[in-house]
Formats: sequence, C-alpha cells, structure tokens
Amino acid sequence: MRMNILGSNLRARVCAAAAALVAACLLAACSGNAPTILAAEQPLSKDTMSMLGRKGMDTGAPIFVRIFKEESELELWKARDDGRFYHFKTYPICNWSGNVGPKTALGDRQAPEGFYRVSDTQMNPNSQYYLAFNLGYPNAYDRSWQRTGDALMVHGKCKSVGCYAMTDALMEEIYALAREAMKGGQKGFEVHAFPFRMTEENMARYRGNQNIAFWKTLKQGYDFFEKYRIPPTVAVCERRYVVNVKLPSNASVRPDGMCPRFTRPTFEPFVPKPFEQQIAEERITVPGPKMRELASTTAPAPASSTAQASYAPSYGLGAPISTGSTDTTPALGFSQ
Repeated sequence: MRMNILGSNLRARVCAAAAALVAACLLAACSGNAPTILAAEQPLSKDTMSMLGRKGMDTGAPIFVRIFKEESELELWKARDDGRFYHFKTYPICNWSGNVGPKTALGDRQAPEGFYRVSDTQMNPNSQYYLAFNLGYPNAYDRSWQRTGDALMVHGKCKSVGCYAMTDALMEEIYALAREAMKGGQKGFEVHAFPFRMTEENMARYRGNQNIAFWKTLKQGYDFFEKYRIPPTVAVCERRYVVNVKLPSNASVRPDGMCPRFTRPTFEPFVPKPFEQQIAEERITVPGPKMRELASTTAPAPASSTAQASYAPSYGLGAPISTGSTDTTPALGFSQ
C-alpha cells in the first residue's frame, strides 16, 4: 500500500513539473524570448511561392534586375527552363537621390547608372538599413574614368544618399529571391541601372543632355534584353562599355586599353510559345510609396545660377534630404 502511495505521489509530482515546464515555455514565447527568424533568412511568402509556381519559375533559378531612376522602379526577372528571363515583379523604389545621370564622385549624392554585377559577398544580411546588396560601384568602367565613391546599395529603410532605397517589406522579398537564386547555383546576378526606360521617346526628350552619348551605350544593353530576354555579356575597354561580346580565350581586356578583336554571339529573338504568351507579356506591379520626384525632364541648362536653381532636384512630398545612407555595418567580405 505504501509503495502505491509513493508511486502516486511521484507521478503527481512529475505531472506537475511537466505542466510547469509547458507553462514556462508558453510564458517565454509570450514574453518575446521565443527564437526568431532573422530578416535575411525569412522564407518567401506563400503568395510569392504561388506566383513562382504559376509563372513556371523555379525558386533557385537565376534572377536579373533592372533599375529605372525616373520611373522609380526596380524590375526583377527570373529565368525559366528555356533559358530566357521572364518578368516576375516590378517594385516601387521608395527613394533615391540626385538626378538622372551617372555617379561620378564621392559626395555628389548621385545614384549609379551602368552595368553592375552582385556576387554573394556583396549581399549584406546585417545592414543597418534592414537588408542590402552592394551594386559594386565603382566598377571597371567607373574606375577607368577615375570615378570615386563606395557603398552604393540597394537597401531598405526608404532613406538614400546615393543608394536605391526600398521599403523593408519589399527589400526582404527582393533579398530572399536573390538569396535563393544563389543557393540554386547563380554565382552573381546582373543589375542594369538606367536613368529612365530607354525608349526612343525618352531618348529624344534628353537628346540635349550632356550624358546622352553614355546613355546611348546603356540603351544597347536595354535593347538587347528587350529583344532576346537574356542579359548581355558586357566588356569594358577603351573606357567604354561594349555590349554582347565573347572574349577570345587568350585575350585580356583592360578597361583603359585597346579593345581586342571580339566576336559577337548570335541569338534567336525571344518568341514565347503560343500557350505561354500571357506569362511572357504579364507585368505585375507592386504598390508602394515613391518618395522621389524629378524637378525636370529636360536637360539641365549650364548657364546662370537662376537657371541651375530651376533644375534643382526635388525630393518629393517635401521630405528633407536624408544624410544617413552610408551603411557601416560589415557585410560578408566587404566593408560598407
């Protein structure tokens, strides 16, 4: 009888201890001590996964990014099994600084324009601007012109001095799509940053701008992708971009040296299969704030201070210019 009583007491104590442990765990969860998933490791949302599936896109397939300053838009494209890139989403750029035209010097507050490449070491999961990836400015072309500046990012927090700033929620999705593409084997993704959509009409609007020769070269990359839905290979020599080239195996290319004899790969223009016409033409635009507005759509007049004042950049919604987008949080292999 005594053993039965002791056994009953022991079982009661064990049950009480277990109940206390469960209660403690629940209390810890409610008090915020439960494990949290870091922003850089957040999984893609169910809606995003559903859209990938609907568009026939593998989560780990390569991505390609295009940025358009004037429109304050960032496009993300994703490869399908035919090797061509299909539009996934267009995201609003919450803020960017400066005006149309390339970045040339440290402190000029300009956001870069050109052909850039982002490797895994340029991904920053610990950015003070939520999440970020470094565009790689100055690239070989920029350095050939002695352009200065560093830590030019696409990041969150909607604040910019020379960067392209997104809202945190949209940056989280863009970062996750890039992360998954690299996990899937993409060594780095291309980012083509344009002053505006490089249509003939827009080029005509800016024909008097001092950057028009540079923009005509950027337009070659824009037109190539529009026609073939493949990001072009871009080389830098003679201090210029050369679009759609294949290097000879024994040739070295110096940004400030003579261009070697290039060959140009040939591709079939992109023609979607009849039953995939809708997927090829579909454009999903994500809603969100665009804080930046251009003061003018014409070429700046280089004359008097009055004329220059009339072309001073506007930062939209009366918002003051942020002075804090130089991110000093170390990334994986580089310092911002």
